[in-house]
Amino acid sequence: MTIHLPAPGGATRPYEPRTEPLSPTPGAPFTSRVVFSAAHVVADPYADVTPDSPAAVDWDATLAFRRHLWSHGLGVAEAMDTAQRGMGLDWAGAAELIRRSAAEAKAVGGRIACGVGTDQLSATEIGYPYGLDEIRAAYEEQLAVCEEFGAQAILMASRALCAVAKGPEDFSEVYGHLLRQSAEPVILHWLGPMFDPALEGYWGSTDLDAATRTFLDVIAAHPDKVDGIKVSLLDAQREIDLRRKLPDGVRCYTGDDFNYPELIAGDDRGFSHALLGIFDPLGPLAAEAVRKLDTGDTAAFRALLDPTVELSRHLFRTPTRYYKTGVVLLAWLAGHQSHFTMVGGLQSARSLPHLARAYELADGLGLFPDPALAETRMKHLLSVYGVTQ
Repeated sequence: MTIHLPAPGGATRPYEPRTEPLSPTPGAPFTSRVVFSAAHVVADPYADVTPDSPAAVDWDATLAFRRHLWSHGLGVAEAMDTAQRGMGLDWAGAAELIRRSAAEAKAVGGRIACGVGTDQLSATEIGYPYGLDEIRAAYEEQLAVCEEFGAQAILMASRALCAVAKGPEDFSEVYGHLLRQSAEPVILHWLGPMFDPALEGYWGSTDLDAATRTFLDVIAAHPDKVDGIKVSLLDAQREIDLRRKLPDGVRCYTGDDFNYPELIAGDDRGFSHALLGIFDPLGPLAAEAVRKLDTGDTAAFRALLDPTVELSRHLFRTPTRYYKTGVVLLAWLAGHQSHFTMVGGLQSARSLPHLARAYELADGLGLFPDPALAETRMKHLLSVYGVTQ
């Protein structure tokens, strides 16, 4: 039997930026919160690659998903860990993703912020053989790309810096240098080791209280260059304590995929904005909930978002870094892409019981625009594993 596959073309097809707004146009901006969804990338399933090959991306499907998020009024946090940054998507692929997505955002009027890191510096058998000058230069290269294409920069945590820094002063020096030269205020991203074990001891200490002090000192020294902070430590009280210590005008964007409803809702002393991976599959529902907040109806906001926490905690359970597999599964089941294939082969990173439970929870929340399609696709996946219906 001869099998005929479509030619791989998504990764190589020439890209022409849009010149006219697409339909649907971005939803009206939220008035009470700034909300970003960190967005996944869609792999090209027909590319002849291996898990350690450069990423083969289906650009059409990837950009279509971003238009879906913009259509609901959400901002897109691009080239972040949800896009498998450092887990299948290298800097060359990320730079192309930033270029294409930023052009699309400009054409449709969507909000975008992009990850800036040092992942062009690769570890060797002896670790990261670099000095602070090389780490600064790597950050600068990526910052220049982000600014060239008109996107807001998110200064991501650096594996290389975490490995090379000798103490808090090295973090302060590198970040201070970058903030002084950034053209516009940036978002600082503190990603905990549950998302990336290589980031254990970020900000110069495994003591989170000490690390927080260093983090706050960096912000206090450059408040005019920090739009906000994105905190992904999965510790609600620590985030609340941290946001209460921020200088006036510096936002806290929650990255807590376990406790986001209460953190976004806030209290009488403040609230968090959002930059969340879980808002990739929850996009329309999350947008509806935030619009309730815009009217002052916190109870309705919580009524919509609280039931989603069980799904989020399931997707982000230990080892948390593999949450992307569940996110892409749900995008496939929802009809946003035609296959369940991931960059780096990470569709195999979660077990069948985990994926089946993700389907059940998402279906219970009404996340699938076409439930029959989702059911059919899930049955097809089960059959691949030898499960008969």
